[in-house]
Amino acid sequence: MVNTRIYWIHAITPLHVGSGRGVGFIDLPIMREKVTSWPLVPGSAVKGVMREHFVRKNIDKDLIKAAFGKSDDDKDNKSNAGALVLSDARIVCLPVRSLYGTFAFASCPLVLERLKRDLDSAGHKSGPVEMSFEDDEVVVTTGSKVERNGNVLLEDLDFSIITDNGETNEWAELLAGLLFPNDAAWQGIFKERFIILSNNCFSFLSDTGTEVNARIRIDQEKKIVIGGALWYEESLPSETILAGLAWCDRDYSGKGINQEKIFCEFCPDKVMNLQIGGKATVGKGRVRCLFTKGEGE
Repeated sequence: MVNTRIYWIHAITPLHVGSGRGVGFIDLPIMREKVTSWPLVPGSAVKGVMREHFVRKNIDKDLIKAAFGKSDDDKDNKSNAGALVLSDARIVCLPVRSLYGTFAFASCPLVLERLKRDLDSAGHKSGPVEMSFEDDEVVVTTGSKVERNGNVLLEDLDFSIITDNGETNEWAELLAGLLFPNDAAWQGIFKERFIILSNNCFSFLSDTGTEVNARIRIDQEKKIVIGGALWYEESLPSETILAGLAWCDRDYSGKGINQEKIFCEFCPDKVMNLQIGGKATVGKGRVRCLFTKGEGE
């Protein structure tokens, strides 16, 4: 696809992009895919945050309106859609507590198959995902920090390590290079902790491995919890990694702005520090966001 890039979201602090009030014991759950129930960050949320980021940088207003659109409340009362398109950011690696190595960057074959499809669309070369193993098995990278004596212990689950044909090392090398360009230290941290679980176990950990925090509101005069002001909210843990596609449609603003100019201005190949989702005043939602070019671009 012409003018298409992968965009990555790496959570520096817990990330809460809520789906409204929940029906279970979690009052404020995070957004999830309908079919897989895996966590996601909507493209609309990322696009809104990016617009605010570039508005503060005093980018040309016509360029911002062409990229992100404008509403009827502008002075000329003419609205238009934005040329910049962002898909939802889907889960790539879920950080999971490990007895050895502190934590693991966990993924699964189905996650990697979907990511491979997006990588191919953006012009990246990715390896095969030819893996099949039982739910109590896992594959790790060479020199992994999370294994001991052929076993991996995640949360309260234990797994036996099996060998593959080098796909795990290839994926770890690819992802580390895309996520942490020019940062050898974090590339090493990622590669030492990258693991691939079965699809079933990854789904289980996606449901049970997120953060759930109890929140309260205090009566400022009595210094006690206000009646009924106790709730539980869910967040993606720090170090979660998600990815989506970004591409540029035609300019609907009528200004004749070149698509390539829009794309290069708002999808830079450098890290942007953004705040996505709710609970910003309590430190949630700080992320690294970066766009990566395909090999043919």
